[in-house]
Amino acid sequence: MTAPLLIFGQTGQVARELAQLAPDAIFLSRAEADLSNPESCAKAIHTHVPRAVINAAAYTAVDKAEEEAQAQVINGEAPATMARAAAELGCPFVHISTDYVFQGHGDAPWTPDDPTAPQNAYGHSKLAGEDGIRASGATYAILRTSWVFSTHGNNFLKTMLRLSETRDALSIVDDQIGGPTPAQSIAEACLSIADQLQKDRGKSGTYHFSGAPDVSWKEFAKEIFDTADRKVAVSGIPTSNYPTPATRPLNSRLDCSALQSTFGILRPDWRIATQTIIDQLRRMGEIE
Repeated sequence: MTAPLLIFGQTGQVARELAQLAPDAIFLSRAEADLSNPESCAKAIHTHVPRAVINAAAYTAVDKAEEEAQAQVINGEAPATMARAAAELGCPFVHISTDYVFQGHGDAPWTPDDPTAPQNAYGHSKLAGEDGIRASGATYAILRTSWVFSTHGNNFLKTMLRLSETRDALSIVDDQIGGPTPAQSIAEACLSIADQLQKDRGKSGTYHFSGAPDVSWKEFAKEIFDTADRKVAVSGIPTSNYPTPATRPLNSRLDCSALQSTFGILRPDWRIATQTIIDQLRRMGEIE
């Protein structure tokens, strides 16, 4: 009997895409493995003895993380504990991280080897998870990504479509630059990486993955409205005009060349995904 693929997460954007792509995998809900109790996650890994583990669960409330210590447990301690359990069983561990581990200044794309310097509590919690995974002894891939969107849950694309139903003009931040990344593409990348790590443990390491081309939130919004045929006038504002509890990076560009050269995974064109997702939302009756 083939060992199962074990995936932490059920309701997040990437987890829901993984469920469509890998229906035979075992998906663990919070009731089955609560990341706020890291030892329950290690126990689940030992119970299922998987061929590989993908962690698609995380604490993602960036602003709330400034006040809630739970982010450090879920994003920091739990992935490290999972990775140690995976190391004990000799199975690869794939983990999704974020560009928020960087300082967020400048305009050059961040490489996996660039110095980290998180500017908010969420970024610190994700970096703690990365450090724990790297120290675990596991065969691993840390996949840093950015600006995730899909038909599921709450994300920028769906927020823009909702606002366009009642607004004909919006002011959108235009000095934060990054690569919008389709959750489906992240899920596909995770599955490919997990498969390749089983065959070649020398590919273990930290990688970057984001959509192309890099744009501002304003440019992303304009593409969403054009694709959905929504008549919304979009003007740009600086981040300083839209204060939030957690500092946001101005530079979220990611250099994804190592992922391409090692795993053969290319950056997805987020504009194509935007059209696909809007078409799906129409078929689902969520938008007109």
